[in-house]
Amino acid sequence: MATHTDSSHTSCVSLVPIFNHLDQESIDKIGTKVNTKHLKRGEYLYKAADADDSVYIVHRGQVRIFHLAESGKEQLIRVLNPGEFTGEWTIFSDDTYHDHFAEATRNTSICAINREDLQELLQDYPEISMKILQSMSDRLQQSERQTASVAIEQVTNRIIYYLEDLTGDDANDETTVELPMTRKDIASYLGTTPETLSRKFKELENADLIEQLPKNKIHIPSIEELLFEAL
Repeated sequence: MATHTDSSHTSCVSLVPIFNHLDQESIDKIGTKVNTKHLKRGEYLYKAADADDSVYIVHRGQVRIFHLAESGKEQLIRVLNPGEFTGEWTIFSDDTYHDHFAEATRNTSICAINREDLQELLQDYPEISMKILQSMSDRLQQSERQTASVAIEQVTNRIIYYLEDLTGDDANDETTVELPMTRKDIASYLGTTPETLSRKFKELENADLIEQLPKNKIHIPSIEELLFEAL
């Protein structure tokens, strides 16, 4: 008798880079291990000090991961979009707790795989381990760059380097990027205030280095000239 797999679970698993290199039969098997969580905008997937016992994959919607200081000030760590995941540290420890908060920024569907099921999958598909380690390494490097930037760079430079990162592998000097989160969250991520961010965007626009477009897009006439401004 064939095992029934929820098609939404399968489609969720197939979005994730640590799984999508597997064949369809394997993806279907992983789909049987998935539990779905639905969050409304503003609801928390988890809070700091909650037990960390699952890997969470964003299927639809968006989740913001942030740290809350004793003063009550938020520091955005990252934003998860469909196909991205969090909770990978739980794989390596049986007694871990979340350090941050995870909040849905819109109505969101989450696919969750608990620690025991994931560890079993890693035994069946050891290549997944390398994908997870690669993802963790990338995140650590990004976190280190973010920390160093906030510590030593002027706000304008942080914004410029952030916009450069958004261009990805775009080889063109002239390009248009879409801001992947709200400006409030970008300000938090860059360690500044929304008011300062808006002012610096306007200064760059007045200098003809960027053009603010509708639908949260930024046109960059010349990445080279924009980076020269940060020297």
